[in-house]
Amino acid sequence: MEHQDAAKKLAELGHTTRLAIYRLLVKAGPEGLAVSDIQQALDVPGSTLSHHISRLVNAGLMSQERQGRILRCEACFPALSALVGYLAEECCVEQQGCCD
Repeated sequence: MEHQDAAKKLAELGHTTRLAIYRLLVKAGPEGLAVSDIQQALDVPGSTLSHHISRLVNAGLMSQERQGRILRCEACFPALSALVGYLAEECCVEQQGCCD
């Protein structure tokens, strides 16, 4: 992962509402959640939720898929793994045992 991409993803997750949305989607697993379920769980107005979802999609952290009348959101687990890997890839390079 490139430094700029990691910074963009972390910036989007730096907002409390977006972080709450993302954590909810990670908890839901690969099947994701309907937008209405996210809205109900977080008590966020629809237009506000749409804005935050759009930012997470643009950052590559989640995706949306329409299933009939339902708009389903899911976390992009490869992006999450890459971001965590980027953050930890140089852990303890100069010190031994710091990550234990």
